[in-house]
Amino acid sequence: MRLGRRRPGLASSPKVESERMVAGAGSDDADKARRFRDAALPHLDAAYTLARYLLQSTADAEDAVQDCYLRAFRHFDTFRGPAIKPWLMAILRNVCRAEYARRSLVGGVEADPGADEEALPLWQETEATPEAQVLRQWDAQTIERLLAALPEPFREAIVLREINDLSYRDIAEIVGAPVGTVMSRLARGRALLREGWLAAGNEERST
Repeated sequence: MRLGRRRPGLASSPKVESERMVAGAGSDDADKARRFRDAALPHLDAAYTLARYLLQSTADAEDAVQDCYLRAFRHFDTFRGPAIKPWLMAILRNVCRAEYARRSLVGGVEADPGADEEALPLWQETEATPEAQVLRQWDAQTIERLLAALPEPFREAIVLREINDLSYRDIAEIVGAPVGTVMSRLARGRALLREGWLAAGNEERST
């Protein structure tokens, strides 16, 4: 299953501030700034999308992305590649987790991340699932509402896989869990999305 891609409507401030941060580097850091800009800024929209779904606030997401890019630039010398996107997402996830702790945010009842370990492996699922076809037809607002209703571990996995196109292994590294756990979270998240769109469809037919 692949959710419909869309640009998240990223406000200008994180990108502008990130570019200012890079452009404002001293002459000794000019090469580092150029390499960071070329490698990291193409993933700014993806970072914002993840932050917005995790924090469920546009303003908080912008702040988190800004903090993420500041930290990434500061520690860019430690990056060993080859793919910078998983590295950025791991930093961003830590920033968002810190914000959770600061606000003592509890987004509903958290599901056990280790639950459903015996769920159907995702490689046995076909791409043309009924829920995928329905979600492609639905508007972005409905998809966002369904994703927002998922428990955080499942919402995070769905966004990283279905929207940000990261591999199971990359997601496992980002969240610090085995690949099997990532696959089970995705399977459970997809099942919850199925339940959500079925319930929404019933509501529409009853109105």
